[in-house]
Amino acid sequence: MELLTTQRHEQVKVRKHGVSRRGFLHTVSTGALAAGTLSLRDVMSLQAAELRKQGKSMILLWMGGGPSQFETFDPKPNHANGGETKAISTSVSGIQIAQGWEKTAAVMNDLAIIRSMTNKEGSHPRATYQMHTGYIPSGSVKHPSLAASIAKEISDPEFDLPAVVSVGQTQGAGFLGVQYEPFMVQDPSRMPQNVATGVPTNRYSRRLGLLDRLEDEFADRGGDVVVKNHRDLYGKTSKMVLSSELKAFDISDEPTSMKEMYGDSNFGRGCLLARRLVEAGTTFVEVSSRGQGGNWDTHDNLYERVGNLTSSIDPATAGLITDLKDRGLLENTLVVWMGEFGRTPRINPRGGRDHYPRVFNAAMAGCGIKGGQVIGSSTADGTAVADDPVTANDLFCTICKSLDVDPRHENMSPLGRPMKIVDGGAPVEKLFG
Repeated sequence: MELLTTQRHEQVKVRKHGVSRRGFLHTVSTGALAAGTLSLRDVMSLQAAELRKQGKSMILLWMGGGPSQFETFDPKPNHANGGETKAISTSVSGIQIAQGWEKTAAVMNDLAIIRSMTNKEGSHPRATYQMHTGYIPSGSVKHPSLAASIAKEISDPEFDLPAVVSVGQTQGAGFLGVQYEPFMVQDPSRMPQNVATGVPTNRYSRRLGLLDRLEDEFADRGGDVVVKNHRDLYGKTSKMVLSSELKAFDISDEPTSMKEMYGDSNFGRGCLLARRLVEAGTTFVEVSSRGQGGNWDTHDNLYERVGNLTSSIDPATAGLITDLKDRGLLENTLVVWMGEFGRTPRINPRGGRDHYPRVFNAAMAGCGIKGGQVIGSSTADGTAVADDPVTANDLFCTICKSLDVDPRHENMSPLGRPMKIVDGGAPVEKLFG
């Protein structure tokens, strides 16, 4: 068993690490370009293909509802605005986070906290859209999620599993199309619904052939665009259903000790599934948090609800980082913990905190991010950013740099307008050491 596990890890490393090949390709292709044997387009195509072979990936831990910075990574125990929440020490001297995050505190060497996130959107739908796409909602265009944009740039189009998987609801691929739409998983403890054909493979293939013939007739009568989109969807789905890689969705064969490390919760199982998927080759996985207290929209009963949430999210977050590191995956997997905004410094009469985008926090680990540090700070009362403000676009540019994606790459919208992956902002260089 140990030998098989070791072999599996070595296979993953081979699949996930391709940087040296890229350097070699760059040298060869540049020389070929100079010699006139390759066109610029040929070189760009080769480099894009090589980028997809690097196997970089991202796991987004989405704290839907807006997590309180005071009760997560920026406690204020010495100020009235800090409320009842105490600060605890971490594995890094001088860095403290809120009580309830003891397991996350133990992996602080691998985690970087941003305490100076700032934004203007205080509405859940608008802020959620922006923190997934980098754009404010617009009636004229449906922007692709950052997940879809990243997958378009670095995912392997020949990979059998979806490039983007979401445990829970998320933003879609917008105008990038069905190829980069997220595959939704509602219950990570079970195999996805409707993946079993129930019939032999050859019979299933014959049924797909019959469907193709029926669609040919519809396409001939003017429905070619609809048929193309439908075939793209069915082709992608059928490829996954018939693939041996589908077993990555089955967490039942994980050791009991591994499941216990992530925690007995839907979020914990989602994080365990995320590790399995990036290990298999999926480019982007989002895991949305929900606990017994619902989501992070804690307008009332703050401490009980936060306690219920952290009891599942803390062990899962720490377990994911630990597991990725133990398997040699953390160096090529970016983990981002964030929500759409923060919570008000003052506790309201209902014992909760309201929406507050002016200052909040996020956290990152892996894929070139230097752990054991805090970026920026808030004022002593937590009402504003004190130094090193980080906008949503700054964060997105940082994510792109970590994954070797050009944030200024343009995709053409249906309106004929080129749109950058990230329009504005700059990487937070301090995060990289």
